[in-house]
Amino acid sequence: MTATDRSARLLVGLLAAAGAAHVVAPKQFDAIVPEVLPGSPRAWTHASGVAELLLAAGLAVPRTRQVSAVAAACFFAGVFPANVKMAYDWRHKPAPLRALAYARLPLQVPLVLWAAKVGRDAAR
Repeated sequence: MTATDRSARLLVGLLAAAGAAHVVAPKQFDAIVPEVLPGSPRAWTHASGVAELLLAAGLAVPRTRQVSAVAAACFFAGVFPANVKMAYDWRHKPAPLRALAYARLPLQVPLVLWAAKVGRDAAR
């Protein structure tokens, strides 16, 4: 297995695990859905979980990897407002929880870059 394949498979695993968590245990994610979004937080939580599962499936198939990787990069950028909401909402929590919420903010950048790299590698 090449490093490129390994990277894609790791991204598949991350998205599949996150998607499953959103669908199986949605309550923890409902709280970070921005209020400006229409509809219920649960609907958005489930929708994002399904999106993650679909992205994982698309990345798992070499033929759809490139377009799925671009979509994953967009997805990672798109969920950033939820991480901002979590950081804001957790600003008065104990330091370890606050640190976790704040750490999620810059984490989106490497996720976007990782997905973009998987897409570039798939184009070769």
